[in-house]
Amino acid sequence: MASLNYLWCNRAKFPLGSNAFNRAWAKRILLFSQVLKMNNRRKKLINQGAVIDERAEIGEAKFEGRKNRLTVGGFSFIGRAYMVLHANIIIGERVCINDGVEILTATHDVTDPNWPQIAKDVVIEDYVWIGQGAMILPGVTLGRGAVVGARAVVSKSVAPGAIVAGNPAIPVSKTRSTELHYNPCEFLAANRAWLIG
Repeated sequence: MASLNYLWCNRAKFPLGSNAFNRAWAKRILLFSQVLKMNNRRKKLINQGAVIDERAEIGEAKFEGRKNRLTVGGFSFIGRAYMVLHANIIIGERVCINDGVEILTATHDVTDPNWPQIAKDVVIEDYVWIGQGAMILPGVTLGRGAVVGARAVVSKSVAPGAIVAGNPAIPVSKTRSTELHYNPCEFLAANRAWLIG
């Protein structure tokens, strides 16, 4: 959603001079610097080799390693997360990664006297929600619509629609609906000012 063109083309329209028109444009002007910051973060990562859809939102996340190992799908949101790119991190569409999330792609073989690094991709499929402060370890795949609870430590792949919590993360008794249609980027105030007014 960070694309200025997308926001402009999909903006809520109100009669010129109406209260709704004035409120909407006041919010848009007030929050415009946030839209520009998110656009600039995305562009900087793309210039460093990342593949990021123009409708994805990148918050104040920190990425270490080769940026060409990062892929982010449309309408996905990354908050103040920390990602280490020793291997690929592939993020699908409409994913929400909250603040404080850490995603690691490498570890060391503690059984080997030479302690070699082992790097493994992390795959996050569409509609995954990762709660605040969760940690995703190397080699994990989070299936479509999976939910990772706040502060969970995920060392094993999570099935589509499963909800996991704890350290180590284990499935809870509930599962998520298979009908998912939301867009996490629409919840950001800077985008709502354009899309809703």
